[in-house]
Amino acid sequence: MLFWILVAALTAALAVILLYPLLRGAKAAENIRAGEAAVYRDQLRELDRDLNGGLITPEEADYARAEIGRRLIAVSADEPAETAKPARHHRFTEAFVLLVLPVLGLCLYLTTGRPDLPSQPLEARLENSGNDVAVLITKAERHLAEKPDDGKGWDVLAPIYFRTMRVNDAQLAYRNAIRLLGPSPVRLDGLAETLMAASDGVVTEEARQVLEQSLTLEPDNPRARFYIALSMEQAGRPDEARQAFEALAKQSPDDAPWLPLVNEHIAMNGGVKSGADPAAPGANPAAPGADQAAPGNPTQQDVAAAETMSAGDRQQMIRGMVESLDAKLNEDPNNFEGWMRLVRSYAVLNDKDRAAGALKRGLAAFPPPGEQGRQLLALARELGIATEGATQ
Repeated sequence: MLFWILVAALTAALAVILLYPLLRGAKAAENIRAGEAAVYRDQLRELDRDLNGGLITPEEADYARAEIGRRLIAVSADEPAETAKPARHHRFTEAFVLLVLPVLGLCLYLTTGRPDLPSQPLEARLENSGNDVAVLITKAERHLAEKPDDGKGWDVLAPIYFRTMRVNDAQLAYRNAIRLLGPSPVRLDGLAETLMAASDGVVTEEARQVLEQSLTLEPDNPRARFYIALSMEQAGRPDEARQAFEALAKQSPDDAPWLPLVNEHIAMNGGVKSGADPAAPGANPAAPGADQAAPGNPTQQDVAAAETMSAGDRQQMIRGMVESLDAKLNEDPNNFEGWMRLVRSYAVLNDKDRAAGALKRGLAAFPPPGEQGRQLLALARELGIATEGATQ
């Protein structure tokens, strides 16, 4: 009973709050006009004092008195019209606030807000998870806690972990799936990607071994072949990396979505892009000094030094190299390979804002209608970088 008394009191208070501006409308209009009239009467008295004090001439006083009197008459003439209108104008609104609004609120409460309605605890939400990724993950985790030997559960959960940036959990899930269900190219490639993500994009020795195992199961696996070629590039072996990337480009169909990225690495390692004319502008001939076309590449000394560094120092060194590349491109923006490398580097560092900024600056130098601009956009889509507004 106390609950309904509180509801009635709150409803009445809300009705008074909503009706107050309507009920005081006529009085407010009257008070405004009365205040204006009082101001004009004060002005008349001040006018007499100024005249008696010699501050104004009689002619100026007469002119001012006539103007003030005209305004006072206009205010007095408007008073009846202002006070008569609001009472007729707001009757429907007042009835709505007093009657319809409380009834609607009561009906809505009785259908959706009753205390006796059953709640929906976590278990019920897990049964009807819909597209809620967090609920799906919780459901899968509970299932695997009860049945840790369910390999299919780990197989489903691993890529979800990876997409939600839970790299360590994804790595564990891939290992469990491989242990329970056996290795497959998809599981091995996923495990290798989690290992690379944990090392800030570096293809570690363990990741390389996993990728080689994937190639034994599927020799034409483009993902594994790309990452193995990338490991050669990161190890400071540009000739071997170029050959591996060129072999992958020859194997790939012309419309393969990864082909622009492969071509980028071919050019960065001193080769000629697949299908490119060696004499055409932008092609990098395999000649001494061609690997300098894209500034910021690590030297062999850099790679050797990185292997002895801690994870924090290695991360700091990588960021310094990326920032150096960014500064060089600001000075010389007409370096397509440099822009491709910069966008990819920021994406590997998980700095999507700077990656999007680099993409926008690169597209300013190489607009999308051209082949190079389309390659930049293709790289952005592959890396999950937003392209909306990048061409503006």
